[in-house]
Amino acid sequence: MAESKNEPLPEWPRRSLGLLLLGLLACYVPTYMAFANTVWTKDDSGHGPMILALALWLMWRDRNTFLALRSGPRPVAGLVTLVAGMLTYILGRSQGIDFLEAASNIVAFMACLLLLRGWAGVRLFWFPLFFMIFMIPVPGVLAQALTLPLKSAVSYCAEALLYWAGYPMGRSGVTLVVGPYRLLVADACAGLNSIFTLESLGLFYMKLMDYKSAKRNMLLAIMILPISFVSNTIRVIALVLVTYYLGDEVGQGFVHNLAGLVLFSVALLLTYGLDRILSYFFDERDHAFQ
Repeated sequence: MAESKNEPLPEWPRRSLGLLLLGLLACYVPTYMAFANTVWTKDDSGHGPMILALALWLMWRDRNTFLALRSGPRPVAGLVTLVAGMLTYILGRSQGIDFLEAASNIVAFMACLLLLRGWAGVRLFWFPLFFMIFMIPVPGVLAQALTLPLKSAVSYCAEALLYWAGYPMGRSGVTLVVGPYRLLVADACAGLNSIFTLESLGLFYMKLMDYKSAKRNMLLAIMILPISFVSNTIRVIALVLVTYYLGDEVGQGFVHNLAGLVLFSVALLLTYGLDRILSYFFDERDHAFQ
């Protein structure tokens, strides 16, 4: 049955909003605190707090629109979704399965929206719910399966470009040899973390810009993947050159952390540049920030 847009606002969702929020806090504050000391300290999941904060900000930004919705709750769908979310949470929490524990947070949020404003509330907040997927830690088996080919590709490209530029380069697997120095391309340098982080930031950028063209959004989202790879290759090349000219101690010191800033700076510049190029093919300029 279609939801009515003219029915009076139910009173019970207003009274129960505080209880739902308290329930979420009781379940997930311990989760966030545990993640802050474990999952979110790792390179491949360090963007989790940022994703959660941005998703909550988007919901807070549109809170008045949500409360003004004239649609009724969907208690059956909401309770079924809530039970599914809590079972996922219990399984993930009790068995130490981080990605299930984090994923249950999205299901719980969706259940609350259904209990308060039905499917209209879910449709209003579909993007924050989808955006929170990037907060879920990648399972270790999948992360390893993705990391190894990325490390090999980054190593190959960095070695080929530097050799072409005339540097005494060699490569054995994911170990680069430049002059007397040997540099191992570690998992953090594979770019998996940067791909997830940059993809999420790109989607957030498109949300703020409020582009209406699905084709433009899809092109920009897809192109962030090669942009991330190129940026990470540039990062590895920069570290190799620093090591070659300044020594291994400098290359593995503060410059190694600084290279991460270089990666994101290059990636963000490339993403913005691509967006400006796409603006010539799509009539979206009215949505750009002035």
